[in-house]
Amino acid sequence: MKKVYTGKTKDVYLMEDGNYLLKFKDDVTGADGVFDPGANQVGLTIEGMGRTGVRMTKFFFEKIEEAGILTHYISADIDKAEMIVKPATFFGNGLEVICRHKASGSFVKRYGAYTWEGMELDALVETTLKDDARNDPPITKDALGVLNILTNDEYEQLKSMTQQISKIVKDELARKGMELYDIKFEFGRVGDKIHLIDEISGGCMRVYKDGKKLEPMELVTTLLG
Repeated sequence: MKKVYTGKTKDVYLMEDGNYLLKFKDDVTGADGVFDPGANQVGLTIEGMGRTGVRMTKFFFEKIEEAGILTHYISADIDKAEMIVKPATFFGNGLEVICRHKASGSFVKRYGAYTWEGMELDALVETTLKDDARNDPPITKDALGVLNILTNDEYEQLKSMTQQISKIVKDELARKGMELYDIKFEFGRVGDKIHLIDEISGGCMRVYKDGKKLEPMELVTTLLG
């Protein structure tokens, strides 16, 4: 097994059978010791975060597969904080797709003249390039097409999948009295079909309960016990 990528929150290994093993870390993104799912650097380390990240990802990926939506997920070992996935190719050097139910974070910073924290956004979808050096710049549907990162049809499919998956997550959280503000996903091609890839963990979303923003470990404990 060969290590092929070292990431902020997980490492990636190529397995002999051509699949990949994702090793989740206890690191989360943020700044100055404060968790922020939209940050581009590791901000803090939370003991046990890797295992709970795998646990939550397994929970949601299996529900998403049950709904007929394709993912790269094969299996998971929660105790080892590991997940085995199918090989996938990125769109360009990678895209992050954000679904926003309520305004928060960078959205309010960018559009503060027109919005406010907690404003209803009705599952608004945004795309950003995975590019730490340029602070993950937002990119439009037209620009994605012109730059040959994905076609207009692929964008519409990506948008539809994002809203469907986000609704699954939102509904599951709501059952435990939690409210999803925003969540980010990654997608790739497995063969010629678009699949959800990467993870769905507490580090990928902003969630509130009784007016209080939940930290990743609180979120997982509230959802899964």
